Order: sequence, then structure tokens, then C-alpha cells
Amino acid sequence: MTEGQVLDIIRDAVYMLLITSLPLLLVSLTIGLVISIFQTVTSIQEQTLTFIPKIVGVFAALLFFGPWMLTVLTEYITELWSNFSIYLG
Repeated sequence: MTEGQVLDIIRDAVYMLLITSLPLLLVSLTIGLVISIFQTVTSIQEQTLTFIPKIVGVFAALLFFGPWMLTVLTEYITELWSNFSIYLG
């Protein structure tokens, strides 16, 4: 197995990590931004106000994007295992 192949596997793994986590991170970021604007407008400075909406939002996003995330990761693992003989020899 060459260094190029190892770097390709690592690059693809990092890409899959970014692609599959991006929807959940964007939902969390959006909810945090909306809550922050709400706190600024109403002068409420409660630090724990963002936790519950973020948890609910990320859970809902996981339910919505979960099948897609699972499909993307399954395809990546299937491709990785199908090329396993190439990596060994």
C-alpha cells in the first residue's frame, strides 16, 4: 500500500465526515443564531436558553437527514471494502 493510497483513503474519510455532519451542524448553527438574535432583541442573557432548542433541532435534523447520512456512509464503506484487495497488493 503506497502513501498515495493512504492519503486518498484519509482524504475521502475526512470528506465523508464533513459531508455527513454538515446538515446537523448547519441546523445547530442556525438555531443558535436565531436564539442569539432573540436574546439580543429582548435583553435576555440566559446562557442555557439555547440548549433545548438545539437538542430538539439536531434530533429533528437527524431524523430527517439520517437515512441520507446512512446511505452515504454505507456507500463509502462498501467502496472501501470492495477496493480492499487493491490496497493489500
